[in-house]
Amino acid sequence: MSDNSIVINLQQIKKIYDMGGAEEVQALRGVSLQIRKNEYVAIMGPSGSGKSTLMNIIGCLDTPTSGLYEFVGVNVSEMNDNELAKIRNKEIGFVFQTFNLLARSDSLHNVELPLIYAGVPSAERRRLAKDALGHVGLAERSHHKPNELSGGQRQRVAVARALVNRPSILLADEPTGNLDTKTGDEIMALFEELHRQGNTIILVTHEESIAEHAHRIIRIRDGMIESDLAVTKRAASTVPAN
Repeated sequence: MSDNSIVINLQQIKKIYDMGGAEEVQALRGVSLQIRKNEYVAIMGPSGSGKSTLMNIIGCLDTPTSGLYEFVGVNVSEMNDNELAKIRNKEIGFVFQTFNLLARSDSLHNVELPLIYAGVPSAERRRLAKDALGHVGLAERSHHKPNELSGGQRQRVAVARALVNRPSILLADEPTGNLDTKTGDEIMALFEELHRQGNTIILVTHEESIAEHAHRIIRIRDGMIESDLAVTKRAASTVPAN
């Protein structure tokens, strides 16, 4: 790819699930889109629209039935499970609705996990994990376990874990779904700050109020892109994305 600012390049991505017998489900029907470095994108769609399938393919959790997917210039469309796992661990930071923290481990160890899988030496892991916790305002909570933290603090630990490997993208799936409104707003303010610092963020949500924090909204319906709009913050309106 000539444009090295493009992090994600999807061309005519289709995903068909074989349900047994002659039954098939077409989850994605030829999706094409590009996401550039330091974009802040929300992917929206109703249940069954294909947004979760699209998220799984972008996050290298699943592979397309057909089409081209290039991640940071590398064709990942036909990678095997081990190759995809390496991409996920090195290049993608995941933030989930349910936090996915280890209950018996403190914040520091939870944040260290991706570095353990990456084979980073112990002393370096601790330093990077402490830095990441400080980055999300939780330096003083490094030895607290999840049950000693509020919901917002748990999600901040999850964000620190997602960032510790300095991934190419931060992929957040309904990151405020288990939080009250005030705490959810705090997490979205954190995402905005991370974006200002240069992170590429892809947010998957069904909530308009959450999607409006992004700078571009892609709407999926029936396995296809229904609209792709850049958000104009000052005017509180949308214009077609380039």
